[in-house]
Amino acid sequence: MKIVNFGGFRNAAQKRLPSFLFEYIDGGSYNEHTLHRNVEDFKAVTLRQRVLRDVSNIRTATRLFGRDMAMPVALAPVGIAGFYRRRGEVQAVRAAEAAGVPIVLSTMSCCPVEEVRAASAQPFWMQLYMIRDRGFMKDMIARIENAGIDTLFLTVDLAINGIRYRDRVGGLAGSQSLVARPDRLIDILAHPAWALDVGLMGRPLIIGNVAPAMPNGAGLQQFQAWVARNFDPGVTYKDIGWLREHWKGKLVLKGITDPGDAAQAAREGIDGIVVSNHGGRQLDGALSSIAALPAVRDAVTGPMTIMLDGGVRSGLDVLRALALGADGVLLGRAWAWALAARGQAGVALMLAIVKEELEVAMALTGQNDVRALDNDLALTRP
Repeated sequence: MKIVNFGGFRNAAQKRLPSFLFEYIDGGSYNEHTLHRNVEDFKAVTLRQRVLRDVSNIRTATRLFGRDMAMPVALAPVGIAGFYRRRGEVQAVRAAEAAGVPIVLSTMSCCPVEEVRAASAQPFWMQLYMIRDRGFMKDMIARIENAGIDTLFLTVDLAINGIRYRDRVGGLAGSQSLVARPDRLIDILAHPAWALDVGLMGRPLIIGNVAPAMPNGAGLQQFQAWVARNFDPGVTYKDIGWLREHWKGKLVLKGITDPGDAAQAAREGIDGIVVSNHGGRQLDGALSSIAALPAVRDAVTGPMTIMLDGGVRSGLDVLRALALGADGVLLGRAWAWALAARGQAGVALMLAIVKEELEVAMALTGQNDVRALDNDLALTRP
């Protein structure tokens, strides 16, 4: 089947993955209103169509956090991507690098940072959580620095896990034992291509970055217990101050939708923020990322980079986000679906589609440089 858009990757991923993994990627919290708003609210952004402008030389290249990029797009941090394809994070970083964009590697990746860095020609970006085990954090920061990484994305919207009904029904919540869950075994056997590629040949199926802190095993069940012990709902800017004492590179806060929070981040000297509601996986009923973006942009003064995450489903959506004030966007489910569907080649194709869609959208709105868009490009907003 020929894939021409994000929906095609999602459909192919659904066919190839065991349902418990697909539901984990695809789902959101509670009744998934914010998950759907993230996508639907992009449709309310109407762009101004301009004609008779020279768009013979479309320039999508930009520079964010000191990184030259072929377009203002990066792969968002996605946990356990190694469960979607064999050594999934390695395949993803190779596709991203070939496309001229970075990946933000999740702390919760299957492949540890060292393995992913060995597969890439240049450093990528890294995501981290503030957790109680500060010894682990110091060690993790040292590993990140040793990999040559200079930009850290700190996720701040996960004080506690949101309630995700899909995971509780048949996803990754609870016991992972195939003996205790024969439905899980049947699900896996019904997807033999995945079982061979990932289940047998993709091992070790562990959370590689946290494995050193889990000497009794770093599989999903042990990882869930580790998260319950170590995620800290009491984190404040005091703790971010501790992080800045130990991390000397650029720091980005991911998970801000409130203008007041954005303004405080600017006052604290944070290098950048990601307007994000965690893909609709945390607070259901929250603003969509694209609806939150304009007020966040207006609240920030000074040289702060603002990215957006959540609901981007095309290169046209990328332009819509830029028109409302984003400097760049992160793609999350898009690359998870593409990876699950076709591996490295799928991620490469997805990024090529996004770039072409962005270029066409720019041409049809009379724009020739993503760094110099018309201030009045967006006629309406959510």
